[in-house]
Amino acid sequence: MAEPRKKALISHGVAAQNRKARFDYKILDTYEAGIVLVGPEVKSLRAGRATLTEAWAGERDGEMWIFNLYIPEWQAGSVVAKFEPRRPRKLLLHKKQAEALAGAVSREGATIVPLDIHFNDRGVAKLTLGLGEGKTKADKRHAIAERDWKRDKARVMRDKG
Repeated sequence: MAEPRKKALISHGVAAQNRKARFDYKILDTYEAGIVLVGPEVKSLRAGRATLTEAWAGERDGEMWIFNLYIPEWQAGSVVAKFEPRRPRKLLLHKKQAEALAGAVSREGATIVPLDIHFNDRGVAKLTLGLGEGKTKADKRHAIAERDWKRDKARVMRDKG
């Protein structure tokens, strides 16, 4: 009998996603930023164990940081790599991009929302940031009604065909 295969590590593609962000915010623009990580954090990301739901990005001392991003400690066999799972992590952006994000937040009252963490073709971890405005309850209800209508329409078309 064959042994069950271990879950493969992610070499490229999405490692973690904030699915609720696009429901709660209207995304106006997106930016791709690098993240400063330590070795065990990258391993934990490749295992797909990060959580972005409570994370937020902001400016500190003229640099962009991501706060409250949860990357659990890496456990390989009996060896446990220790690091703080929710520590602030520095984001690597071009100076003009960082200034544009900080200016939009201060002027327009927009929010910087982390959308996903992915590995590019070279295997480097990147964070997709969205510049968003909060949706009202009416907008959210409209999105739910539209999603339900699409689902019902697909069901009717499938049953007729």
